[in-house]
Amino acid sequence: TITDYLVWGGFPKRIEFDADAQKRYLEDLDETIIYKDIILRYKIRKPELFRTVSDFVLRSNSRIVSYNAIHKALKQKLSCSLNTIIKYIDYLEGAFIIDRLKLYSPKTKQELNFYRKSYNADVSLNSIRCMDKRFDLDHNIENIVYNELIYLGYNLYVFKNSNREIDFLAKKDNMEYLIQVAYSVVDEKAYAREFRAFNGLDNSRQKILISNDDIDYSTSTVRHISFKDFLEHGI
Repeated sequence: TITDYLVWGGFPKRIEFDADAQKRYLEDLDETIIYKDIILRYKIRKPELFRTVSDFVLRSNSRIVSYNAIHKALKQKLSCSLNTIIKYIDYLEGAFIIDRLKLYSPKTKQELNFYRKSYNADVSLNSIRCMDKRFDLDHNIENIVYNELIYLGYNLYVFKNSNREIDFLAKKDNMEYLIQVAYSVVDEKAYAREFRAFNGLDNSRQKILISNDDIDYSTSTVRHISFKDFLEHGI
């Protein structure tokens, strides 16, 4: 089901197990790929610190991951340098556990390296770290859209519209799309927030909203695509 995919992601072998065994399989996979392989490969001398940093980053999918913010949060509990945190996050990216997305500045028409959003290779890497089944569907749906767009060959950036952030500027075959992603816009505040991100922009780029809603919320300037249709047909 869609909800199952939003929570437990797309590692194909997991569907061979029942619900409880699926979580154990994903946890074992996580332990092998993220911890054992990387710790051994890079001869990490502080494995518990690496685990703590990894957990923080993987719970922060579809968000800005700031080296300084992580350092500030962790240094009160653990002895660590900013350089160590940068190195650990680079290890995760180098192992394709996470990917980090740059900001595109429309004023300078260039990428800004200091601003990065982090996306997990699979949303299960977030979900297995959730407590009491409080799964992060809002960020997981954005993460899945990111992974799917990359798979489909789009070049992606975060787009800044004045003081508002649009999730993706997607480029492919001389076409450009501005894409907002939300779990649902049924709530009036969510609807206003997502559509407000496009305010003031001309129609030189197609504007798209992707959500898990079945109702078509398209307007004269913004095309709404249900998450299910996006997975089947793209944009």
